[in-house]
Amino acid sequence: MAEDLHDIGEDRTLLLVDDDEAFLKRLAKAMEKRGFDVETAGSVAAGKAIATARPPAYAVCDLRLEDGNGLDVVEVLRDKRPDCRIVVLTGYGAIATAVAAVKIGATDYLSKPADATDITHALLATGADLPPPPENPMSADRVRWEHIQRVYELCDRNVSETARRLNMHRRTLQRILAKRSPR
Repeated sequence: MAEDLHDIGEDRTLLLVDDDEAFLKRLAKAMEKRGFDVETAGSVAAGKAIATARPPAYAVCDLRLEDGNGLDVVEVLRDKRPDCRIVVLTGYGAIATAVAAVKIGATDYLSKPADATDITHALLATGADLPPPPENPMSADRVRWEHIQRVYELCDRNVSETARRLNMHRRTLQRILAKRSPR
């Protein structure tokens, strides 16, 4: 833990933006133990307000929030504090979203579930250092299942529409939805 403290530097301010209150509290506690001065926001509006008033040295933003897109907070942070190291978190990992996040100015992009260690490594990685691979990456079956669930939710839980968008037979989709999520 002392190694993490040394790597943080003088300015230890960290903004966490996520609308999952339980996750936000757990992550805030874990990051405080790692030496960060944590401030939390549960919405895009609150995140933008904090980013404008007190731009932090580090930030972790969830991509999808109830009142909008976490990339809006990233843009404000980039404008107010260009040296801010920003990690974008999301439960819906997609290449297009990762590219958009990095183009706007995010330092890194992590899929949930990401733990405090993964997030700390991503925040503190320097130069061309690549963060280490995740200790427990999602299996290909799990990634597929997550994608199907996301499309299903975006289609307002309409099985026929989801099957059409995924180019999948409706009965096959129903079988997949009836099963538990893979590990």
